[in-house]
Amino acid sequence: MFNNLQDRLDSAFKTLKGKGQITEVNVASTVKEIRRALVEADVNYKIAKEFTDNIKEEALGQKVLTAVDPGQLMVKIVQDELTKLMGGEAADFSLDGKPAVVLLSGLQGSGKTTFSAKLAKYLKNKKTKKVLLVAADVYRPAAIDQLHILGEQIGVEVYSDKINKNAVEIAENGLAHAKSNNFGVVIVDTAGRQALNEALMTEIENIKKAIKPNETLFVVDSMTGQDAVNTAKAFNERLNFDGVVLTKLDGDTRGGAALSIQWTVDKPIKFVSRGEKLDSIDVFHPDRMARRILGMGDIVSLVEKAQEQYDEKEAQKLEKKIKRNQFDFDDFLSQIKQIKKMGNLKDLLGMMPGVGKAVKDLDIDDDAFKSLEAMIQSMTPDERGNPDLINSSRRQRIAKGSGTTIQEVNQFMKQFEQMKKMMKMMNKNGGFNMGGMPFGK
Repeated sequence: MFNNLQDRLDSAFKTLKGKGQITEVNVASTVKEIRRALVEADVNYKIAKEFTDNIKEEALGQKVLTAVDPGQLMVKIVQDELTKLMGGEAADFSLDGKPAVVLLSGLQGSGKTTFSAKLAKYLKNKKTKKVLLVAADVYRPAAIDQLHILGEQIGVEVYSDKINKNAVEIAENGLAHAKSNNFGVVIVDTAGRQALNEALMTEIENIKKAIKPNETLFVVDSMTGQDAVNTAKAFNERLNFDGVVLTKLDGDTRGGAALSIQWTVDKPIKFVSRGEKLDSIDVFHPDRMARRILGMGDIVSLVEKAQEQYDEKEAQKLEKKIKRNQFDFDDFLSQIKQIKKMGNLKDLLGMMPGVGKAVKDLDIDDDAFKSLEAMIQSMTPDERGNPDLINSSRRQRIAKGSGTTIQEVNQFMKQFEQMKKMMKMMNKNGGFNMGGMPFGK
């Protein structure tokens, strides 16, 4: 995500780094490179020019020319301006109403149906509300079936009516069903449409008038760049939606939609989602996204994701085991499962300051822990609970059972022992906390 933009911005900042003398010419050159980087990221030229004009004015106003470290000051100015460009702060998401109603709109192939299930799971977990999904796409039976499958996976009821071909009636009937069955939130998934299709645009307008949603969201594929921004403008003129959802941020996106959609339609980005996993949804924080674009990481979001998987009772139990030097393979396997629940591993590493650039070209997938899990699962319960039992012959059996080599098993055992020593050391220094995850003071 934003890798090309990040590289180009880095290159632009180098104009100011290591210079013996900083001049207005240096600053102007840097700003020009930033503008080029934005245009290459599929940001509209008018937006890119206004953005960089603001940077230049701010830079000269803050006396970058006489700053001790002009490069760092310029990065800070760009970070602040990026944050403003993307909305400034996280937007509110209204769930007032009994029930609260969320209407989803978007183009065909934007990932809207998958996002509706992600949002349902998010609201069910975060807001502890009973959620109903309504399948109002009357043109694509597969979309109804898909929503039922997704609803079953997350434990959320889906209201549908394959016989009725009136999307407005289905939305109204779904809302009535929600009211009579004490649902707290209703999410209405509509048909994907094209902005130029008058009949479909009129239909979704009528759905909105009929169910009066608390939130109308426009779901857009972030990989479509400036086209997404133009489509959002057309939809907003008809629907006056409340916010935007950017999907597929894990893809090869240049970032144009994320950077310019708020400026164009004056509506906030409320959520972003990555991949197909149903827990890969995040509230959009402009300041955090600005930091990630500039390669600074996003440690706040990383900690929040860890806390979502944090079980206080399990953490206390694990901490006691570590204090007694009894951390075993069952505990290790449990920690792997928690990490996997947090999301895509490469994306998580990218949230760590200074790590994103190092891993951007590496092929890190969700199977990164597969061989470790296979080794642990090839151990007997006694071996998992007491690693000291694992001698040479047991290691050979574990390698055979897990489809790995004896060298890989030996290396894993060595790394496990090193990790136990590190945990023991940190515990002695008083720097251990957070559900079995080691952190310094």
